Amino acid sequence: MDSLYNQTNKLIQQTQQRFQILQGNVHDAVNIEIEITENIKQITSNCEKLDVYIFKLPIEQRQNAKMRSDQLKYDCRHLQAALDAAKQRRIRRELAANEREQLLNRRFAPNPDLTAINMDYSIQQQTSLLNAHSGVDEMLHTGAHTLESLKSQRMTLKGAHRKIIDMANTIGLSNHTMRLIEKRVSEDKVVFVIGVLITLLVIILVIIYLT
Repeated sequence: MDSLYNQTNKLIQQTQQRFQILQGNVHDAVNIEIEITENIKQITSNCEKLDVYIFKLPIEQRQNAKMRSDQLKYDCRHLQAALDAAKQRRIRRELAANEREQLLNRRFAPNPDLTAINMDYSIQQQTSLLNAHSGVDEMLHTGAHTLESLKSQRMTLKGAHRKIIDMANTIGLSNHTMRLIEKRVSEDKVVFVIGVLITLLVIILVIIYLT
C-alpha cells in the first residue's frame, strides 16, 4: 500500500509540473491537457485501489491510512478543477483570436453620409469589449471554483471533526475540551458563510460595473 501511495503522490507532483508547462505553452496546449487528463484518471484509479487496501489493514492502522488516501483525493479534485479552468481559458483565447481575425478581414462598405471611417478606433473598441467579456468570464469561473473549493474544504473539516470526536471518546478527552472544539467548528462555519457572501458580492459588483 505504501508503494502505491508514494507512486500516486509522485504522479500528482508530476501533473502539477505539467500545469506549469501548460501556462507557458499555448501552441501545444491540447496535447498537454490530454496528458494531464490521463494522469488524473490514473490518480483516481489508484485512490480507488487504496480504499480497497485500507479495509485489509489492522483496525489501528486504518485511521492514518484513510487520512492519507483522503488527501490524495482532495489533491486530485483540485487538479481536475484546474484542468477545467485551463480548458475554458484556452477556448476563450481561441474564440477571441477568431473574432479578431474575422474583424480584421471584414470588408466595410463606404458610407455616403460620412467622409471617413476611423478603423483603428473601431478595432480598438471591439478588442476592449472582447477583453472585458473575457475578464468577467474569468472572474465568474474563478469565483465558481473558489466556492467549490470552499465546499470541499468544509466537507473535509466536517469529516475531520467527526474523526476527532471519535478519537476523543477513545482517549477520554474532557467535556470542556470537546465544547471548545465544537465552538471552533461553529466559528469556521460563520467564516465560511461570510467568505461566500463577500465573494458573491464582489462578483455582482464587477458585473454591474462592467455592464
